[in-house]
Amino acid sequence: MDNYQKLVERIAKSSNLSLEEIERRVEAKKAKLSGLISKEGAAQIVAAELGINFDLERLKISEILNGMKRANIIGKIIRIFPIREFNSNGREGKVASFILADDTANIRVALWDTNHISLIEEGKIGTGSVIEISGANVRNNELHLSSFAEIKLSDEKIERVIEQQITSEKKLKDVSSGQNIRTRAVIVHAFEPRYFEVNPETGKKFTEADKNNGLKPKKRALLNITLDDGTETIRSVLFGEQINKLGLSDEEIFSLEEYAKAKDKILGEEKYFLGQIRTSSFSNTLEFSISAIEEVNPSELIKELETKH
Repeated sequence: MDNYQKLVERIAKSSNLSLEEIERRVEAKKAKLSGLISKEGAAQIVAAELGINFDLERLKISEILNGMKRANIIGKIIRIFPIREFNSNGREGKVASFILADDTANIRVALWDTNHISLIEEGKIGTGSVIEISGANVRNNELHLSSFAEIKLSDEKIERVIEQQITSEKKLKDVSSGQNIRTRAVIVHAFEPRYFEVNPETGKKFTEADKNNGLKPKKRALLNITLDDGTETIRSVLFGEQINKLGLSDEEIFSLEEYAKAKDKILGEEKYFLGQIRTSSFSNTLEFSISAIEEVNPSELIKELETKH
């Protein structure tokens, strides 16, 4: 379900009006404004006219909409990622992130404020903690907490949560940034792999401090490919064992000479690819970060084709 559909459903639910009535009002608002705003923008205006303010509501994770400025939710932390340090455009800092889940969905949460990050560093919140978040921004289907947001432990009990990543079947022409998708596509181009070194214990970038501690770096690979599903093409990226799932051995991945010999065997391969659509900070275009690959089952394809006739 896209952002607009979710928004219309929330307006209908909060106003006790039918979906059809909300849709009618949205179209009327668009027409009145000579089509100068999107359907989503028109829906936001309709919500405001009905006295609906989502910033004050506590939402289920499945109800969160991209673009929200002050989202409020309660959930259980099911996974915490290592805290990362960054140095970008002269700005240094740390970012922490974790997966938050409730009984409807799960979402990645990014913490940028040192006070919030210290809650993890000091063990005040961790895996299994039930927390309440207020004032979060929603970007690319992720919650981002600045210093203006609030995070605290909650006494609320959450027994059952959705732990698996929720993906939707999408054609590449229909994807947008932040979506978790599953799509059947063909590899039409493969670039040379790029290599980098990580700490063998943490998986983070290998540093001089790691070297001084007597650690030896572990070499990892990144591979960019172009996928085509018949409706659109998209540049995609894979790491680690996902590259192996294309049918390449470690020798073929970590030797450019061997890779050049083996590359042609993956071109034209059709598989199911799962992962998240993101906006590239380098090119400002959509790219597909692949987290899993599944083989295409011929019998499933036959059934799929039969249902279309």
